[in-house]
Parts: sequence; C-alpha cells; structure tokens
Amino acid sequence: MAKKRPQTKAKRPQITEGEVPVVGAREPCPCGSGRRYKACHGRAAAHAVTELVHRPFEGLPGECDWVALRELVPAATVELPLKGGLPEGVPSLTLATVLPMAWPALRRDDGSVLLGLQNDTASGDISRDLADTLQRALTAEPGTPVEGRRAPADGPRLQDLLDPEGVFEPVVHSGFEFWVPDSENATPEVAASLERANAAAIPTAKLTGVDAAYWCETPDKNHLRWVMPHPEEQLLDALARLHAAGRSNLGEGTRLVGSFRAHGLTVPVWDLPSGVGADDIEKPAAEFAERLAAALASDAPLTADERRARGGLTNRQVTLS
Repeated sequence: MAKKRPQTKAKRPQITEGEVPVVGAREPCPCGSGRRYKACHGRAAAHAVTELVHRPFEGLPGECDWVALRELVPAATVELPLKGGLPEGVPSLTLATVLPMAWPALRRDDGSVLLGLQNDTASGDISRDLADTLQRALTAEPGTPVEGRRAPADGPRLQDLLDPEGVFEPVVHSGFEFWVPDSENATPEVAASLERANAAAIPTAKLTGVDAAYWCETPDKNHLRWVMPHPEEQLLDALARLHAAGRSNLGEGTRLVGSFRAHGLTVPVWDLPSGVGADDIEKPAAEFAERLAAALASDAPLTADERRARGGLTNRQVTLS
C-alpha cells in the first residue's frame, strides 16, 4: 500500500485583510494561505462586488425621483452638482434616463457629460457602478462615449461624488432630442436610435404639487405611479386604512390597484380614466397626500376590514429590483 502523505496545514495569512492585493482567480492568494485567490480572499471580494444594495440611492437628494427615473420615466434629465464643483473643461454634468445606443455615459464635443441611468450594471450596487462610469466620463476625451465595466469593489459611490446639499429637479421630456444639440445633423446611428426611442416613449409628466409622482398615458387607461419614502410596512398599513374606508382613490373613476417595490422603496399605482390628464390629478393627489399623512400617523391596530384590504394590496405587490 502506498504510504500516506503527511498532512500539512496551510499557512495562516501573513498580511492583514486591507493589504491583500487583487490577483487572478487561479493564482495563489497573496495572503500566504496556500489556496487559490478565488477560494480565499477573492471570495470575499467577489461577494462585495455582487452583493445587492437594496437602496442604492439612499442618502442622495431626491432618492424617490432617482428611483422613478431609473424605473418609470422614459425621457428625463437632471443637472447634477459635484462636490467641489465641476472640473475644468466640463461645463455641465447631466443625468439622463437613457442615452443613444444605450451608452453608459457620453462626453460631448464641448466637454459636457451625460450620464445614463437606465443601463444594466455589472455589480449589485447601482450607485457604485454609476460613480465609476461618471469618473471615467469626466476624464474621457471630448466626443467619445464611455463603455460599461465592473466597478472596483472599493470604488466611490454617487454619495461620495455628488453634492449632498444640491437639489435634484428632474425635467421630463416628450422625446429624446436632448441627446444631441443638433438632431438634424446627427450621425445615422444616433438618428436611428433617436427615432426608435421616440417611437417607444410613453407620454409621461411629473406632478408639481407632490413629490415623485408621475402620470403616464397608455392606450387603454392612464396611470399615476408615486414613489414614496416611507417604510414599507407602515405605508401598507396606511394605504389599507384608507382603502378600507373608501378613501384611497384620486377621484371619480380612479382606483388604487396595488404597488411595487423598486430599489428599496414602495410605489403605489392608480388606474385613471383615459380622459384624466396630469393637470387633472394634481389637486386630488395633494388631497390624498394629506389623508395619507394622517393614516401614517395612526398606530391603532388594523381592523378586520383593514387587514383584508392590506392582504389585497400585498397580494398585488411585485418587486422590480
């Protein structure tokens, strides 16, 4: 019989966690353990990159509008302020829902930067991916798009780059002409992308009387989708109280049909008659906001009718992200 080889214990790491450099997955881990990087410190690094951040926009001004522009609004832009101001040679920084050819970012010929929001991200932290794209766009050559990539796990997030005191004021557009200063002289590729995007855009408007509420028009009926910052359980209780009391609608012919989750926030949705426009819903939405505030302030146990209403709302809830 073959002799058994003597068992040897792997060496313990000789350097601290913060000092372990990144190497190839199959290379020996620099910590000295004797294992491959992917089975040692690379495992934690991979987890840090892929772990889902449920509220990636938390802490940014206008978190609810960030979620709306990421998930609900076809065409919109927002001017973004950087900490310490814009670097020399960058006259403006604009967040856009979508860019031509789904570019993650674009530095225009004049040096201005457009950052796309509705793009696939390589990690579980949208904020970190966007911050990485933004940093590369700020130093890109004018007139070039910025390609996507996996952001470093220790890279900055939007919360580290954007001015926390800045305002976040989305401007909703009817189309995507904001892509190019002169759409008539756009390249054939950009012109074709612009035409396709305009054809697919659903008419959308932001309400002015309440925060992060967006009206949209579809062929059969219109909708109001309202991103709310309140804790989910508390909000569902409040909506159930109003629904059981017959006070959850936004006027005649309207109906609260459910909600969905997006990036850690809850988004109630109302069906509206096709003839009800954004201006028509401004006053009812403001009145509903007052009713909701009162319902949110209540800590009384739910009644049987309110529990049934809550169950119905919960059963119709879906998660987008």
